Amino acid sequence: MGTAPEPKELKEPTEPQEPTEPIPVVLAGARGHGRRHLDNIRRLTAEGKVRLAGVCELAPLTREELGDGLGEPEQSADLAALVSRSGARIAIICTPIHTHADLALAAAERGAHLLLEKPPTPSYAEFTRLSEGLRGYGTACQIGFQSLGSHALPVIRKLVADGRIGAVRGIGAAGAWARDEDYYTRAPWAGHRTLDGRDVVDGVLTNPLAHAVSTALHLADADRAEDVAGIELELYRANAIEADDTSCVRIRTTHGTTVAAAVTLCAEEPGEPYVAVHGDRGRITFWYKLDRVRIERDGAPPETTGHARTDLLDNLVAHLRDGTELLVPPDRTGAFMRVVEAVRTAPAPVQLPADAWRTEPGAGVTARAAERRVVTGIDRLVTAGAERLALYSELRAPWAAPPTEVPHP
Repeated sequence: MGTAPEPKELKEPTEPQEPTEPIPVVLAGARGHGRRHLDNIRRLTAEGKVRLAGVCELAPLTREELGDGLGEPEQSADLAALVSRSGARIAIICTPIHTHADLALAAAERGAHLLLEKPPTPSYAEFTRLSEGLRGYGTACQIGFQSLGSHALPVIRKLVADGRIGAVRGIGAAGAWARDEDYYTRAPWAGHRTLDGRDVVDGVLTNPLAHAVSTALHLADADRAEDVAGIELELYRANAIEADDTSCVRIRTTHGTTVAAAVTLCAEEPGEPYVAVHGDRGRITFWYKLDRVRIERDGAPPETTGHARTDLLDNLVAHLRDGTELLVPPDRTGAFMRVVEAVRTAPAPVQLPADAWRTEPGAGVTARAAERRVVTGIDRLVTAGAERLALYSELRAPWAAPPTEVPHP
């Protein structure tokens, strides 16, 4: 006779798990960038995690705009009433910058937790009002810096902590993007510092390339307001707008790390923005939109790795379900908000002379043919700023003015 098989381990019977009900969500601002949130809600709805309970827009979405898979959510131009009627537990705020604080607090007062688009507010005073209000309501709030959900970030921080590139001498961010002139006419607030007496601060550092700044601050372990010791700032514009489209900033942190960012929306050859951690024996480059990391070390071949990313709405849902730590709570954006405040209070951006830029055909976001303005030599300056942790004036850009220095707050 053969050997009898080992008996299988017997497990105690378990009660069947009750299915988890999807969390009701309302979306304020479902057009423009809000379409991405709508698609993400559709994905999480298919996974059974959320359901779209309401859409807040000045004009209701059409059936075509809403698309399939989201049911028939209530639509209203009144977010507070919509949250109350729908019983939403999460409100996603993707509206003009200057409306963020009021809408977020109105939703929080009625029991909704928040996914709030960046920048959280257009001023530090509004950020303080928002933060204090959310604490009073006991509201969980996630700020929409998607790059901070990248799994590459802890990998980079471990590489640095392990000394793989030696002592860090600074962190630089570079962003060379292009935007057509009609980018600034897509909404009444686009390209404005103020609108109807209210702060907007829709500049390149504070909105389209804000991720470059916030990601660099995160990697410097200097993302809280108290981590900022001083800010130097240069703001310029080639376009016929009020805000800046070509700028640089250098931040001194309280623990001695220098963080610099050089950015533009007037690139000659637009490319992927990145953050570079400079060590005395190598560097790490992080292309934050691609979740791609390259480490270059003295005497070793470069190593490139790709990484996954945790979606910020998914993370907020997990936080509400089981207490998973939020990836981007408001206090982890305090240092970024110091930069926003520096931009808000700085002198108006310097208008570049006509011989500093040229006009080229653009991609267009409207039916008409669009053009874009291109700053000559800006790609080289953006790269040099991130590599040398330098301002445009220090790189001897012919149009550069002395920096505005913001002392420790």
